[in-house]
Amino acid sequence: MTDLDAVVVGSGPNGLVAAIRLAEAGQRVVVFEAADQIGGGLRTEELTLPGFRHDVCSTVQALAQASLAFRDLNLEREGLQYVHPPVPLGHPVDGLDAAILDRDVDVTALGLGRDGPAWRRLVGSIAARGTEVVDGLLSPFEVPPRHPFGLTAFGARGVWSASLVNAVVFREPRARALFAGVAGHAVLPLTSPATAGYGLMLASLAHSVGWPVAVGGSQSIADALAKRLRSLGGEIVTGTPVTSLSDLPSSRATVLDVTPRQLLGMADGQLPDGYRRSLERFRYGPGVFKVDWALDGPVPWTDRHLAGAGTVHLGGRADEIAASERLVAQGKHPDRPYVLFVQATVADPSRAPAGKHTGWAYCHVPNGSTVDMTGAIERQLERFAPGFRERVLARHIMGPAALEAHNPNEVGGDIGGGAADLRQFVARPVLSLDPWATPVPGLYLCSASTPPGGGVHGMGGWHAANSALRRLDT
Repeated sequence: MTDLDAVVVGSGPNGLVAAIRLAEAGQRVVVFEAADQIGGGLRTEELTLPGFRHDVCSTVQALAQASLAFRDLNLEREGLQYVHPPVPLGHPVDGLDAAILDRDVDVTALGLGRDGPAWRRLVGSIAARGTEVVDGLLSPFEVPPRHPFGLTAFGARGVWSASLVNAVVFREPRARALFAGVAGHAVLPLTSPATAGYGLMLASLAHSVGWPVAVGGSQSIADALAKRLRSLGGEIVTGTPVTSLSDLPSSRATVLDVTPRQLLGMADGQLPDGYRRSLERFRYGPGVFKVDWALDGPVPWTDRHLAGAGTVHLGGRADEIAASERLVAQGKHPDRPYVLFVQATVADPSRAPAGKHTGWAYCHVPNGSTVDMTGAIERQLERFAPGFRERVLARHIMGPAALEAHNPNEVGGDIGGGAADLRQFVARPVLSLDPWATPVPGLYLCSASTPPGGGVHGMGGWHAANSALRRLDT
């Protein structure tokens, strides 16, 4: 290939968004993907039985609804469809009614009883700002910042730990459990600074844009991105691993949707010593252990309100969730792990044969863990849905090693591209006002290891492409 303006390595959401942004600017772009199928964390496969479509990684697409990159792309023009479950999230608590995170703030607050007014003040006030806050969080180094007043209001609440916010703001176990479960997506001890911010952002998105799924599976998002790229003249070459930068054709810009570990292996000694040492210090977070199920019918939840929840957090009360996440951070495996369960077929029945369902769940484990957590996960399901195992037609198991083999960016099973604590939210992968540009001229990073971090939002690719375009135009 000759006369290329840009080469992109990796066809995850960030890589594809970067390629589209470059192609929209008139650049000739080629994407190289190691796997035979595009998508990275957006792949959908028949993991269990024919006719059962399972998302290998991401399913719930709140960030794809909210991010500036995806809003601008408007992939519905490529036929992409999103559907919403009856409610975004349910959280069962032993001996009590499940806490329900409804799209409507008032409905959620009403269900939380005397903690309802506190929920309105804490989460509802952020949701009322629409996408203002998420725009600012996903563009962390813009000067001047987007929507500074909204960010200030968010930061005053979000900088604290989820455990502290729970202790100060809420009084009842159901609201505390609900907030702890959403904050648990940070994959950090809930006593860590800024874990409240993760909970606030995701909970407010449930109210402002919802937690939808893509019809047919998350692969549909990758396919729509690829369709847009090809319509702009871009090319995608699959089944082509890139182990060295010297393998790539000459171009004016090279954008890598890889983590620091892969970049170090590909760099062929081109990285300056200081930058190389910084990448070597980059920390990966806990991994996940994931199970997918083909189900003979709907999950037999004890609490009927969970039947329509696209996501169900299984972990009991807030202190139990906090204890589970603390053990994982200490390199241990909890007997009662905090489990994230997704039943996408309550929103999108096309993912399974008529009358059947799919489900998947994961729990957090130490990075690189080899412990089989299937039994622990299914015990949490049986705790709140007795008879669940009787509905299982087939299961597919992926521990950290299998996840990394499927997607090398998931180092040690870390699906977020690196530890997401406060330090690495800012210094990701290094401390810089333009962290997407490396010191090597024309070489850029765009993966979840760059700001704004993990999730299907495409903003890492958006920022990396803009960084490249600024230099290509000079």
